[in-house]
Amino acid sequence: MFKFIHAADIHLDSPLTGLQRYEGAPVDEIRSATRRAFDNLIDLAISEQVAFVLIAGDLYDGDWKDYNTGLYFVERMARLAKANINAYVIAGNHDAASQITRALRLPENTILFDTKKPQTVKIEALNVAIVGQGFATQAVTADISEGYPMAEPGLFTIGLLHTCLDGKPGHAPYAPCSVDGLRAKGYQYWALGHVHNREVISEEPWIIFPGNIQGRHIRETGPKGCTLVSVEEAEVCAVQHKNLDVLRWARCKVDVSIWETTDQLYSHISEVLQNELDQADGLAVAARLELHGASSLHSTLQDNTAHWLQEYRALATGLGGAGLWLEKVAFSTKPEISNDDLLARGDALSGLLQAIEQIELDDDALAKLTEEVAPLRSKLPPDILRNEAPTDQNQVKHALNDVRQLLSARLLSTEAAKDGQS
Repeated sequence: MFKFIHAADIHLDSPLTGLQRYEGAPVDEIRSATRRAFDNLIDLAISEQVAFVLIAGDLYDGDWKDYNTGLYFVERMARLAKANINAYVIAGNHDAASQITRALRLPENTILFDTKKPQTVKIEALNVAIVGQGFATQAVTADISEGYPMAEPGLFTIGLLHTCLDGKPGHAPYAPCSVDGLRAKGYQYWALGHVHNREVISEEPWIIFPGNIQGRHIRETGPKGCTLVSVEEAEVCAVQHKNLDVLRWARCKVDVSIWETTDQLYSHISEVLQNELDQADGLAVAARLELHGASSLHSTLQDNTAHWLQEYRALATGLGGAGLWLEKVAFSTKPEISNDDLLARGDALSGLLQAIEQIELDDDALAKLTEEVAPLRSKLPPDILRNEAPTDQNQVKHALNDVRQLLSARLLSTEAAKDGQS
């Protein structure tokens, strides 16, 4: 019996985005998160006494800024070498041969697979064959798995492949292939990389995306880690996910419509944030609070978003100390009155609301507005630029939505003032 670790998408020294500009966030811890998660991987390999470690692409996050990234990796591979553990690595789209301009000699226990054709490495003592091919260029659009050889009888064969498989939302369509095509090779295990969410594609044979080892932004939520595989008599007998992350991302969606006062909402948000802390396995949490729903609190929230942002950030700090930060508070609530009613009012504010809706529906008008906004960006002060001034159509759409929300709140507050005077 032997064990091995299957990891992918390490993205060493990749910056975690969304927290650096938040005053009070531990920037040094954020910057070192991918390294600390990789340290956890090395520790796991040694403690579990695995036979080898597989890294299925995107070890790096692109070209190194300096040699420190490469030196760090070499040092960690030397730790594995002292424990008699080999590492087998393929290049993915982020660390393709064409992307990494610097290079360091790797320790003998670290095998980097060819990028021109599939390469087979045999571990005779275990009757194991590992087949892999890295990316020579960033955009590999061919099915490179087609060139992988058929499994040899009597060998436990592993395919090491960086691929989008049959297409995954949010991931570039690199090295596409099919599940049937992988099965046809006769391998016992396919160690895939590129997709950052863990997914067991098949159990006969095992085809697995382990996900990345550390979430890097709010779109990469939940536990992150690697897969620990046990093999006995040339068959997989156990597959376990092992958490490696050191900071966890969470999206906290709160329906405001069921609360009548801001105090009630505050208490509920406190419970939601505490629940995220309780589920984080003792790790620090970076959370995005998303307020939505039609509510009488809409105007109160929208008229003073800066106040509520700080109110909820103070709440998070009080709950988790240095272990909980709000990456953002998204105010996506709606007024209880319908949008049609607001548009039908016939005053100046409703006219602006109508104009915004027409721009959002007209692609040409939206494109023209985007072009007009772009030159203004260079004239903005640095503090506004850090808050991501809109530069493309999607960002302009979000900005228009924010303006519409503010106009709706103003219309409602005007209506409320009228009611108070009658």
